[in-house]
Amino acid sequence: MVQTVAKEQFFYAFSKDNKAALRVPSGSQIVIETYDCFQNQIQSNEAAFNSIDWNQINPATGSIYVEDALPGDVLKVKIDNIELGDQGVMATGPGLGVMGHRIDEFQVKIIPIEEGKAVFNEKLHLPLNPMIGVIGVAPESEPVSCGTPGAHGGNMDTTTITTGATLYFPIFQEGALFGLGDLHAAMGDGEIGVSGIEIPGKVTVTLEVLKGKSIRFPFIENEEGTAVIVSKETLDEAAKEAVEIFIDTLLPHTDMNLGELTMLMSAVGQVQVSQIVDPLLTARFFVPKNVLEAYQVKLF
Repeated sequence: MVQTVAKEQFFYAFSKDNKAALRVPSGSQIVIETYDCFQNQIQSNEAAFNSIDWNQINPATGSIYVEDALPGDVLKVKIDNIELGDQGVMATGPGLGVMGHRIDEFQVKIIPIEEGKAVFNEKLHLPLNPMIGVIGVAPESEPVSCGTPGAHGGNMDTTTITTGATLYFPIFQEGALFGLGDLHAAMGDGEIGVSGIEIPGKVTVTLEVLKGKSIRFPFIENEEGTAVIVSKETLDEAAKEAVEIFIDTLLPHTDMNLGELTMLMSAVGQVQVSQIVDPLLTARFFVPKNVLEAYQVKLF
């Protein structure tokens, strides 16, 4: 029987001190209900900035304690399904996102989901890309707000974190203390306005502990290939570290020297932007599946 974690069991910061809402063995499949990033506070286009409790932002459902998960292990998270609610919301305003320095008023937009599309306006019915903005484990030391990404995951706002993808997180605390939230019906790389189409929903995941492996930052794997996701104070730092981590990870699996592998990665690797609006900025370095298969590389 698949267990469910209700959206009412949530936290605002990833922390080793979070109480477990559920305890499961490695290999378990779980259904996780979520609020939207505003904790479902916005229900009309007339919602004012001051009507929102900004302390109730980015709740993540959990924590989920995974048995046998120990510091130094890896938590494998397979995203089996994302089920969206029937209405999303976007918001932007002064000081928010890339254009916040030029926007004078807080603005909200309710976006219905109809016939598999997001109804932005009469002319634009946008294709859906259901994805998870906040997902991760308890960090190594102090609590980290669900609004901030890091080595533990968190608010990475990465469009490829969607159905069919598999994530790999470094485990810093016993039980991993996994959680997720901040679903989007659609979001562009960068999330430049500080919100995608924020929406409540349900996510089905399978959690598995991998022993004998150790990573510094999250990796993501899908049908197209594999990427490492890194968050730093600047996008330049995040992108450069992502490149270096992936090359260092791949090098022992090939017969190439560092120079040759660097040339290969310059030819086929892709630096991609995840988000540029959170307290830390997030980039990923992606390597196509056929390159890894040519060397029979299986990183996880």
